[in-house]
Amino acid sequence: MVKKLSSSTARPDAEGAKHAPKAAALQGSALAGAVKDSAQQIWLAGMGAFSKAQEEGGKVFEALVKEGMGLQRKTQGLAEEKISEVTGRMTSMADTVTAKAGQNWDKLEAIFEQRTAKALGRLGVPTAKDVEALTRRVDELAAAVAKLSKASPRRAAAPVKKTAVRRKAA
Repeated sequence: MVKKLSSSTARPDAEGAKHAPKAAALQGSALAGAVKDSAQQIWLAGMGAFSKAQEEGGKVFEALVKEGMGLQRKTQGLAEEKISEVTGRMTSMADTVTAKAGQNWDKLEAIFEQRTAKALGRLGVPTAKDVEALTRRVDELAAAVAKLSKASPRRAAAPVKKTAVRRKAA
């Protein structure tokens, strides 16, 4: 727009030289008017953009809030899945470690029992099986004694007299 004004006011002839001060003033005034009009249009465009942003700003804000909520739900779901996955892995690992520790503990216990039994055997201490066998034998003998004492009550009542045998002196 400014180029149009400057090209229409410029005259290459001699007559233009006489009117140069008038033309410069006219050109300056036209240029000032064009700048003023251009500034006015820029101002109005800015006001229009501001008004449009105010009108649609609420809609854009609500759309952004909805999008944010959707994104939050999605990330929470993924986070919960990962937590469940990690929890499952940790539980599995803990179970494996517990099982291995239990096996090792059982092995250690068996070794301890074997060595203790061996040491007690060297010292002559009877085992639990030995004591159990002796207890059964004592019970059997007690039953046999009771049976014999019931079968011959006379013999048990009368004591046997022992007589001393005298030897001849030589």
